[in-house]
Amino acid sequence: MDDTADTAQVIIRPPLAWGIAVIAGLAFNWLLPLPFLPAGLPAGWLGALVFALALALFAWAIVTITNAGSNVPTNRATTTVVDSGPYHFTRNPIYLGMFLGLIGLAIAFDNLWLLLMLVPFALVIRYGVVAREEAYLERRRYRARVRRWL
Repeated sequence: MDDTADTAQVIIRPPLAWGIAVIAGLAFNWLLPLPFLPAGLPAGWLGALVFALALALFAWAIVTITNAGSNVPTNRATTTVVDSGPYHFTRNPIYLGMFLGLIGLAIAFDNLWLLLMLVPFALVIRYGVVAREEAYLERRRYRARVRRWL
């Protein structure tokens, strides 16, 4: 089996999906601004705090998976299943960091469109990425446990 076939075969790379969600939210807001926060709220600071927490979770997850010897990019084979660090609490800390990052940007820019982009982003990540990754990991575990023939 070649390296390209031994992947989760996700429909889109998650950072690309996140970038598209951010660009779409900013573009829609440029066309029709939709603020959603009360006036006087320090939205910039609050959003920056949420974004910083998202970035910290994202970085922690990447460091953890890299230190365990596995690959982060979805177009590469998974070499080991990681269950330490943030992976002890959630199977998808990188995607959780992306969701929180989108929320942080929505708050920082007081942009309801960015918040609304969570819906298509979540659907793409859930069905086009996570479902495929989990099926891939289950196939790998099965192949590791059971001989091909006798």
